[in-house]
Amino acid sequence: MNKNTILSLAFLLMVTLGCGKSKDDIIDDDKVKDEAVSLSLFDKNATAETKALYSQLWRIQSKGFMFGHHDALIYGREWMNEPGRSDVYEIVEDYPAVFSVDFAEVMDDRRATSTLNAARKRTILEARKRGEVITAVCHLNNPLTGGDSWDNSSDDVAKQILQEGSATNVKFKQWLDNLAEFALSLKDEQGKLIPIIYRPFHEHTQQWSWWGSKCTTNDEFIQLWKFTLNYLKEVKGVHNFIYAISPQRDNVGGREELLFRWPGDDFVDFIGMDCYHGTNTQAFQSNLRALQDLSKEKRKPCGVTEVGIEGIRNGGAPYTEYWTKEILTPLIGKQVSMVVMWRNAYDPLKEGFHFYGPWKGHSSVEDFKVLYRSSVSLFSKDLPNMYVLADNVTVN
Repeated sequence: MNKNTILSLAFLLMVTLGCGKSKDDIIDDDKVKDEAVSLSLFDKNATAETKALYSQLWRIQSKGFMFGHHDALIYGREWMNEPGRSDVYEIVEDYPAVFSVDFAEVMDDRRATSTLNAARKRTILEARKRGEVITAVCHLNNPLTGGDSWDNSSDDVAKQILQEGSATNVKFKQWLDNLAEFALSLKDEQGKLIPIIYRPFHEHTQQWSWWGSKCTTNDEFIQLWKFTLNYLKEVKGVHNFIYAISPQRDNVGGREELLFRWPGDDFVDFIGMDCYHGTNTQAFQSNLRALQDLSKEKRKPCGVTEVGIEGIRNGGAPYTEYWTKEILTPLIGKQVSMVVMWRNAYDPLKEGFHFYGPWKGHSSVEDFKVLYRSSVSLFSKDLPNMYVLADNVTVN
């Protein structure tokens, strides 16, 4: 074992044990270090709670990272649509700090037949009641061909959406109408709108989707992005969204890769990154450094909006030290607000390996508990009030 490895392990142990402090101690101690900062949202008429959440996202990334999990409250490896359940909770008796959900089925033609839209709303309300953060992605069907998100057979989808009055334009606006109706129905116990970190057209760097790099030009993507944001804000009056862009970065990269098809500083609130780096820890670390640097440069909070290894395997075998080696260690010292694992598909017979988060039967559970105990990992019980304005932060 070389010197660098020993030092890294020593630092990991120190952070994991928290130097004798609780997570709350570390968060409270850092208040004295907070410097005054002014942030800016795309929506100048955003609700007070949305501005407050935005301020907290900025503050929290200097204190640790919120652990998140996609669809974590809707289903898990062995259960489906059972209120109160979570694969994470069943391991550590705490919920993820960030609940990720997919809005596609509340928007597109599946809206009338989806069996989980009621559960999506229920779990968003439950997460907000506990003070957690909600983020939403959209695997939207193809509004031109009728195929799914992965139908990249036509280069005309964005063109048709942007052509006022076309059949595709009319359909896409109806989908946005559906989204607005759903977003404006999400209210907390005080009747206030629940803020959502909304990330449309995710992984636009990739070729798999109808909005991705294969099917759209640089200008078309940017115009599609701006059209969507302006329609939701100006036409539909949605003021509880924080808009997040999320390029996919799996290999070693830097600032320019994160700025691929950047719509402009005024049209991005949150800088996300989907990173399916597998066991290429060097790539994850380099992209995390680039992400935090861009966050500081643009003065916008950032986070890892998707990450994970399908089946939590390494070379075909269970990866028992995955959580400390591939997630915790690379994130130590990085200023990112969140890391969100992809979903655990419902598979009670264990016939497949489509899971990315922990679950009680997996061999990495004990290693996950190490990540949970770390002073820099934040779960539901660790969160400050994310819906009041952070000290010394102004949001315009």
